[in-house]
Amino acid sequence: MLQPYLGCSNRDFQVRRARRKQLQTSWAAWLLLALVWGCDSPPAEPERLIIGEPVAAATGFAEVVDADARVEVLAEGYAWSEGPVWVGGSIGLLYSDVPGNTIHRWHEADGASVWLTPSGDTDGSGGGGSNGLTLDAAGRLILAQHGDRRIARLEAPWDNPASRFETLTDSYDDRPYNSPNDLVFGSDGSLYFTDPPYGLESPSQSALGFMGVYRLGPSGNVSLIDSTLTRPNGIALSPDESVLYVANSDPEQAMWVAYDLSPDGTVSGKRVFADATASVGQENPGLPDGLKVDTEGRLFATGPGGVWVLDSSGAHLGTIRTEGATANVAFGEDGSTLFLTS
Repeated sequence: MLQPYLGCSNRDFQVRRARRKQLQTSWAAWLLLALVWGCDSPPAEPERLIIGEPVAAATGFAEVVDADARVEVLAEGYAWSEGPVWVGGSIGLLYSDVPGNTIHRWHEADGASVWLTPSGDTDGSGGGGSNGLTLDAAGRLILAQHGDRRIARLEAPWDNPASRFETLTDSYDDRPYNSPNDLVFGSDGSLYFTDPPYGLESPSQSALGFMGVYRLGPSGNVSLIDSTLTRPNGIALSPDESVLYVANSDPEQAMWVAYDLSPDGTVSGKRVFADATASVGQENPGLPDGLKVDTEGRLFATGPGGVWVLDSSGAHLGTIRTEGATANVAFGEDGSTLFLTS
């Protein structure tokens, strides 16, 4: 359940247990915060632009997102922000501006700032910077880099970031990736990632000839999970890691796909988990893109009109509408807040 995050004088356990939820985001030209106050009145500071609203599609949505939830703008000025990851501490939230070849930082104490550039096109050849970001088991930053066409690890300290990277994988079958997009770790150290064509001038430039979903094993071996999706994008695991979810950001096949995942990393039982194709249109900007799964197995998945909330069976509970195409999401430190990028 999404719960209060800031603004209340009382932030103890009882307040956090209240049936008030909050969401946080960064969006298109904006960085957003969706919020429902968990106290008697909202704080006087800071005042931020309010956009969007939650719209229920089924019974149970109010148990996840309060009907009075609000989306606040935290920052603006990005070309296309992506890949949010909560680091915490003095860092707070990191997120990519892909065309800007930059990682930005947002912290409640001092707002948004540039944290690292270049982030994924280190030789200036084009294709964009970093996209998806995550942390490995040792707490190091792992990046899906469009321009460099690889998965890499940042080799610089948190308090002095610099564009020094260690390549984890940059090819499959001796052919370079298209533009690695999003990624998620399993508890055994396996890294699952997607590779659509968005960092290429044209899909025809793909050296592989397909768009892929991959597993980078703990020993460094890469295996291809699926080469049939037209635009594989966001990726996530169920809480017990028995299901792998992948978003397909094709307007003609706008859907989320699920696979049964074995402990050895092989998949079976591929199926359409939820289909949003009928909702695609100007009145619902956006496509299936980034997604995260909460501890109850619900998906918070960007899609037409905003962030779709899907239960573990694929039923659409409701949408957090954001008035624009939304790229990705990340939970805050304790899972009670949700950041969105666009």
